[in-house]
Amino acid sequence: MRCPSLPFGVACWLSRLSGSLSRRLGRGGGTTFPGLVLHRLRPNALAELAQGVRDGVIVLSGTNGKTTTARLVRSALDTCGVKVVANPAGSNLERGVATALLSVRSPDIALFEVDEAALGAVVAKAQPRIVVLMNLSRDQIDRHGELENLAQKWRNMVAGLAPETTLVYNADDPLIAELAVSHPKTVAYGIEDSSVAQEDLLQVADNTACRRCNAALAYHLCTIGHLGHWACPACGFSRVDPEVQVTQVEFCGIGGSRITVSTPNGLIEAKTSLGGLANVYNVAAAVATAVTAGVSSEAISEAVGCRQAAFGRGSAVDVDGKRVTILFNKNPVSANENLRMLIRETVPLQLLILLTDSSQAGQSGVDVSWIYDVDYEALIDTGRVASLTVGGARAHDLALRFQYAGFDPQKISIVRDNAAAFRTALSACDRGGHLFVMPYNSQQMRAIRSVLVDKGLVGEMWEEK
Repeated sequence: MRCPSLPFGVACWLSRLSGSLSRRLGRGGGTTFPGLVLHRLRPNALAELAQGVRDGVIVLSGTNGKTTTARLVRSALDTCGVKVVANPAGSNLERGVATALLSVRSPDIALFEVDEAALGAVVAKAQPRIVVLMNLSRDQIDRHGELENLAQKWRNMVAGLAPETTLVYNADDPLIAELAVSHPKTVAYGIEDSSVAQEDLLQVADNTACRRCNAALAYHLCTIGHLGHWACPACGFSRVDPEVQVTQVEFCGIGGSRITVSTPNGLIEAKTSLGGLANVYNVAAAVATAVTAGVSSEAISEAVGCRQAAFGRGSAVDVDGKRVTILFNKNPVSANENLRMLIRETVPLQLLILLTDSSQAGQSGVDVSWIYDVDYEALIDTGRVASLTVGGARAHDLALRFQYAGFDPQKISIVRDNAAAFRTALSACDRGGHLFVMPYNSQQMRAIRSVLVDKGLVGEMWEEK
């Protein structure tokens, strides 16, 4: 039974109080609970809070890269001196967005990363001035179902956008492009530098059929998964020339890249500490969003250069004289891109890979069979895997997968407990060495973070800025 709707000010005050109590009682950081309380007390409060944002709301979503892209856009907005409200802790459902709006009074602009499945509801209530669609690929099938389910939700969301809303989208994703093409006000971004291409589509290319006629798409440049330069030979539907184009990429290892981006306002050149091709797409999305929001090229370049990786997205920390880099592998696409980044490294590869599942209703991760779509064979072929520890509840599944890939099972350390697995992997790494930690879902990310929090090396999730 829903409570009667309380006056707006009273509902907001009580909701903020619930967040303070949550933190004081040690029940969490208060990044979601206030939003839940607010929805119970005043169901339309999210829309009311969004209306109070002077320069409007920006929302961005995609299977991969939301957190990193949002941090880049936030940095660009901060250089303008505006008062920004955001959800940097990654609470990206409707309740997390509402909680963020409660946390800042009279903001100039709002910026939210939003879960793919929650995007429609958030857009309907927040009525954003800019919507950013980054990519869609197979992920959390336990929760989302097949990819087409999400695509249809996004299609309905785009159809309901106000004509004055700007839709920023990834032209290299044929699914996203088909959704965006009907909207009257768009800004497209993509990668033009052919030097980053791979030879052919990989087996994790999730969307290789034309969204209009179902014929097989033809690619003359493949980047990540089903992204690239595509066209339908049957009906003629094809990738547009983006307004924002990455024209040159120079990879500098896992520590970053040098990127040149062409925009309607001129060239933007930046050195970023975010490594890998996936982060090139994140930079392109952030540049397109910031340009659309009216940020200057100089401010964007500065923001891209100074922003460090979010926890788990290539972030690094020194532990007992050893470098530890954490790479979140949330689905086959992101896992393969992280492996591709590691393969470019020349150091011995010390690895800790964590895999678990969830038996709790409504959570994703029950089915872990997708690890067979990850190209571990390419990693092993480098001959540089110096140590391998697998952990988590499904550690034996990982060990079997590596055995099938050709890795000697006698050289695999299997430790199901996360903290113990971390200690084992760290001890296998020589002093001055580099350990790469790959958690395969958010539960494992939190587990590794807890280990590092206990050591005093990182802050809690809700302390992200």
